[in-house]
Amino acid sequence: MTVGARNSRGNAEYGDNDVPVNKITSFNGRLSQYFHNTKNVVASSGLSLAKETAKDTLKRDSSSQECSEGDLPIDHGSSRSKRRKGLATATPTPEESESPVRITRSRSASLLQTQSPQSSPNTRARSTTTAKATATKPTKRGRGSRTPSQAPVSHSLLRDTIPLNLTLLLVGVNPGILTGTTGHAYAHPSNLFWKLLHWSRITDIRHPPSDTYRLPELYNIGNTNIVERPTRDASMLSKAEMDAGVPVLEVKVATKKPEVVCLVGKSIWEAVWRVRHGRGIKKEEFKYGWQGVEENMGVCEGWGGARVFVATTTSGLAAGMSIGEKRAVWDQLGGWVVKRREERASEEKGCGLYSTD
Repeated sequence: MTVGARNSRGNAEYGDNDVPVNKITSFNGRLSQYFHNTKNVVASSGLSLAKETAKDTLKRDSSSQECSEGDLPIDHGSSRSKRRKGLATATPTPEESESPVRITRSRSASLLQTQSPQSSPNTRARSTTTAKATATKPTKRGRGSRTPSQAPVSHSLLRDTIPLNLTLLLVGVNPGILTGTTGHAYAHPSNLFWKLLHWSRITDIRHPPSDTYRLPELYNIGNTNIVERPTRDASMLSKAEMDAGVPVLEVKVATKKPEVVCLVGKSIWEAVWRVRHGRGIKKEEFKYGWQGVEENMGVCEGWGGARVFVATTTSGLAAGMSIGEKRAVWDQLGGWVVKRREERASEEKGCGLYSTD
């Protein structure tokens, strides 16, 4: 048998890709088969090498873009690299576990959504405690916030000072917040009450609000209000509250019988007019100063009542009149008080009686 016949017989016996070699020295023919197949693969893949290179370049570019967005790079070179990638993802190496993981905004949001239902009771308790502490934490006071001394009070500490037979009874609208808290009449520093008393010579000196209860013994002057409820200013009172205080004031005057009742503020006289006449006072009917004898307050059997003097408000919040205009009205009352005080001094010495005219 020739050598060519042997080779053809060997090829038919082992196949096109098999080589007749010693099975013992070639690991049952597999070693030679591996080298033979490698040559055939190299020869057949030479044509498609350029195509494979181009595809790998495109896939690497796409994977690099994905890595820039925070994802891990993936090698699309072969199925074996994919399997290795899957194993690497499932079981990270110590170097990967120790290296910091880059988390983007989208990942952080997804992580929060995923972890929020699984938060532990301790975490929820801490968050609840933090929320309560934030809710109870005192906030900074703004420019228009109230100080503790200006906080609303439901009950006023101011008391009436109305002894019998006063020369003058001063009637205010209602106590302010500071007045209701301290119990001293017209206690707010912006109020002009104590200044106007001194400027009009009703008092010899400018007294502080703490001298409220000394006025009867020093000058025979008393003080009360038409409404007892304290407010920041008189505009917070309703007409119903003002009107309800008129009969109470009438009883006080009829009981204590002062010579003159001074209404400190236009709104008080408007309330008295509504109650007496059943309508609001007209603009042409209103005037500051002395009112007619027919408007005397506290008229009762055997007594003709007290003369009424309507003075301007002393509140610092009322800017309808200048200080000069207010002083002009109060000076009329002060002139009568000074004159009446002198007359009373003479009466004590046995002189005659004088009227309030």
